[in-house]
Amino acid sequence: MLDLNFVRDNFDLVRKKLETRGARADALDRFAEVDSRRRSLIRERDEKNALRNRESQEIGALMKAGEKAGAESRRAAVRELGAGITAIEGDLASAENEMSELLTTLPNLPDDSVPAGVDETANIEVKRSGEPPRFSFEPRDHVDIGTSLGILDLERAAKITGARFAFLTGVGARLERALINFCLDVQTSNGYTEVLPPFIVNRGALFGTGQLPKFEEDLFKLSDERGYYLIPTSEVPLTNMFSQEILEGSALPIKMTAYTPCFRSEAGSYGKDTKGLIRQHQFDKVELIKLTRPEDSYAELESLTQDAESVLERLGLAYRRVALSTGDMGFSAAKTYDLEVWLPSQNTYREISSCSNCEAFQARRAQIRFKREPKSKPEFVHTLNGSGLAIGRTWLAILENFQDEDGSVLMPEALRPYLNGLERITMQK
Repeated sequence: MLDLNFVRDNFDLVRKKLETRGARADALDRFAEVDSRRRSLIRERDEKNALRNRESQEIGALMKAGEKAGAESRRAAVRELGAGITAIEGDLASAENEMSELLTTLPNLPDDSVPAGVDETANIEVKRSGEPPRFSFEPRDHVDIGTSLGILDLERAAKITGARFAFLTGVGARLERALINFCLDVQTSNGYTEVLPPFIVNRGALFGTGQLPKFEEDLFKLSDERGYYLIPTSEVPLTNMFSQEILEGSALPIKMTAYTPCFRSEAGSYGKDTKGLIRQHQFDKVELIKLTRPEDSYAELESLTQDAESVLERLGLAYRRVALSTGDMGFSAAKTYDLEVWLPSQNTYREISSCSNCEAFQARRAQIRFKREPKSKPEFVHTLNGSGLAIGRTWLAILENFQDEDGSVLMPEALRPYLNGLERITMQK
C-alpha cells in the first residue's frame, strides 16, 4: 500500500506515475476530493477548539469575579462546541478510513528505471543467455512429447477435476520431484534458508502481499466459515511470516526459499495457453523471498534475479531477461524482471520466472518493520520475491529443448544425480 502522507504531499507526482500503470483515475480523483474535505474538517475542528479554549478561559475569569450566572450560561455554549468537535472528529475518522480504503486499490509506484508503457510491447530485453537448440526435424510441443512417452495425462486429469489439471506419471513425476529438489539445492547453496510453509492462508496474509481485496477472483477460497484460501504462491506465507513484527536491523537481509504447490483460478485468461502445462490451476513452484533494508533492495533484486538465472544456466536452457514496463508489472511491484525460457514449439521465449522489488508496499500492508539500532524509530523493510523456478514450465522446457527425433528426451547432466543417473526418457510401459 502507498504511504498516505506521501500521496497527500506529492499528489501530482503520484498521479503521473500511476497514469503510466493504467491506474483508476476515479480512485485518485476521489482521494483528492476526500482529502480536500478532510483538510476542511481539520480547519473547522481547530477553529472550534480554539474558540472553546477562549470560552473556557473567559468562564474561569467570570468564576473568579463571582459572576456564576454568566459563567453557567457560557458553559452551555462550550458544551455545544464540544459536541460539534466530536461530530467533526467522527467525520474526520470516516474520511481517513475512506482514503486508506482507496489506497488499497492503487498499485505500487514504479521505480524511475522502469520503462514506461501500457503493456508488454514496451518491455525491454536486458540480456540473453545460451543458444536456442537447432533441430533437423520439426520439434514437437511438450504435450505431444509427454503423451507419447506416457508421462503426461491431461485427459484423465480433466475427467476427475476439469481443464487445466494434469497427471504426471512414472518418470514424468520423478522429473518434477527432481526439479523441485534441484532448485531447492541450488538456492540453499546461494544462501537462502529453506522453509516449508502452510499451503492455506487467511485474508490478512493475502491483503499483506496485495492479492486482496483487488484480485479475489483469481484465488481459490475454501467454502467454510473460516475464510481460508489456497495459496496462489508461497510469496504469501513467506512474506507474511514476519507480519506485525519489528525485526532487528542486524538480521537483514532475510533470504528464504520454499517449494509449494500453487493454486490460481486464472480468471480472465480463458483462451490463453489452454493447451498443456503453461497455465494450470495447480502447479509447483520454488519461490525466493528477501526482506531487506530500503537502501539495499535494488542491489538485492539484481542478485535475486541472478540466483533464478543460475538454475536455467545449470540446466543448459536458453533464456532472456526482460525489464517489464509500467503497464505490464504486477500490482505490488515497483520493478520487475521476467526471465523467459526458449520454447522450440512456439519459436519464442516464454516467462518462467518473475523477480520483483516491492519496496515498502507489501511491508506497509503487512506491518513488517525493522530497527537499525535498539533505540531507533521503526522503518518498513523492503520485500522482494521471485520464482526460482516455476517447476511445471521448467519440466516442459526440458522436454521441448532436449527432445530427439525418435521421441526420447535427453536429461540435462545437472539433473541426472536427482534421477538415479537416468540419462534419457524413453517410452514408458
